[in-house]
Amino acid sequence: MKNRDLFLEPNTSLAWPLVEETEYPWEMLPKIKDFILSIGPSLPSDEYDNPQENVWIHKSAKVYPNNYIAGPCIIGPETEVRPNAFIRGSALVGKQCVVGNATELKNCILFDHVQTPHYNYVGDSILGHYAHTGAGVILSNVKSDKTLVVVRDGQRQIPTGLKKFGAILGDHVEVGCNSVLCPGSILMPHASVYPLSRVRGLVKARHIFKAEGKIVERT
Repeated sequence: MKNRDLFLEPNTSLAWPLVEETEYPWEMLPKIKDFILSIGPSLPSDEYDNPQENVWIHKSAKVYPNNYIAGPCIIGPETEVRPNAFIRGSALVGKQCVVGNATELKNCILFDHVQTPHYNYVGDSILGHYAHTGAGVILSNVKSDKTLVVVRDGQRQIPTGLKKFGAILGDHVEVGCNSVLCPGSILMPHASVYPLSRVRGLVKARHIFKAEGKIVERT
C-alpha cells in the first residue's frame, strides 16, 4: 500500500512531487496545503485565473454558478465544478475531473480524470488517476471515538498518527453509489466496491468488495 503500489501512472497530478517524496500516501495529507501555496503562484497566468487569494482555476475549466471555493485550491484544465459544490480549501483537483453538484472537498488531491459526480464527501483523502465515486459516496475522515486513524490489513494495524484521514483510492478504482468508506480505507488499483457498501481496511488490487467479509478477485 505504498505510493508506488497505488499510483501506477507517473505525472498524472500536479501533486506528483508529493508522491515521489513520501513513501505512504497518508504522509501526503498534512503537506497538501503548503504544497498548493508553493506551486500556485508559479502557475502560468496565461493559463490560470486567480479570482481570489490562493485560488487558481485553469481558464479551460467549467465552473458553474452557485459554488463555494476557498483557498488554497487549484482547479485543473477542462475540469467541471458543478452547481452547489463546496470546496473548503486545501484541494488540488487535476485535469478533466468532475466535482459534482453538492459535492464537498476538503484537504484532498484528485488526480487527473477523477470523477466525484454527485453528493460526495471527500475529506482528507487522495483519489488516484481515473478513480470514480458514485452518487452519495462518503469518504469518512474522523473516527467516532476521535482516536488516531490506523490502516488495517487483515490483523495488522499500521498507525498513521493522523486524527483526520479519509480514504486512499488507487488508479482506476470504482466505488458504487451510497457507499461509505471508513477512516483509513485503502483501495488498491482497479479495485471496485458494490453500491451500499461499508468499507473498512484494505481492498486488494483487482478485487471486488461485495460485502463485509466477501471480497473476491476479478475474473
